[in-house]
Amino acid sequence: MQDLINGRCGWCGTDTLYTDYHDREWGRLVTDDRVLFEFLVLESAQAGLSWLTILRKREGYRKAFYEFDPERVAQMTEEDVERLMQCDGIVKNRRKIMAAITNARAFLAVQREFGSFYEYTLSFFPDRKPIVHSFRSLSELPVSSPESDAISRDMKRRGFKFFGTVICYAHLQATGFVNDHLEGCVCRHA
Repeated sequence: MQDLINGRCGWCGTDTLYTDYHDREWGRLVTDDRVLFEFLVLESAQAGLSWLTILRKREGYRKAFYEFDPERVAQMTEEDVERLMQCDGIVKNRRKIMAAITNARAFLAVQREFGSFYEYTLSFFPDRKPIVHSFRSLSELPVSSPESDAISRDMKRRGFKFFGTVICYAHLQATGFVNDHLEGCVCRHA
């Protein structure tokens, strides 16, 4: 895999869906809790799959999980799980579907305790600020960090599912708490 392709981080290749995601979302700080919940659901669903697979099913997830409204998702029942197991627009994995519901409940508890999931996430960062790395090569990108270790450990304690340190680090990259755009990438300072 090339480090940069057409001035972008090489991991996104040339697929339009992937390059649009890279250019418009990845590495940009998200402060909106609803969007943070969306990425939590999507990243959890991604476990063991490619991110491009999940991006292609994003609209299906949006419909299946009430536009990523954590309050509505938290109220979902076993009947909803059974319905979603027949839904072609998402990954039909019972444990991951149930995890989205469990995670919505835990997400709401975090919001009550910290005021927002955004504030909760920032509480794990030095000086409560996102981290901007200065990597030149894709081979330098870590798959986890001390922050993702601490957050995933705490989230597990709080009952979150499918959110280990590697998934947590991907979540932090996607939502801009960690900016891993390579030096020379057109989106590095966007």
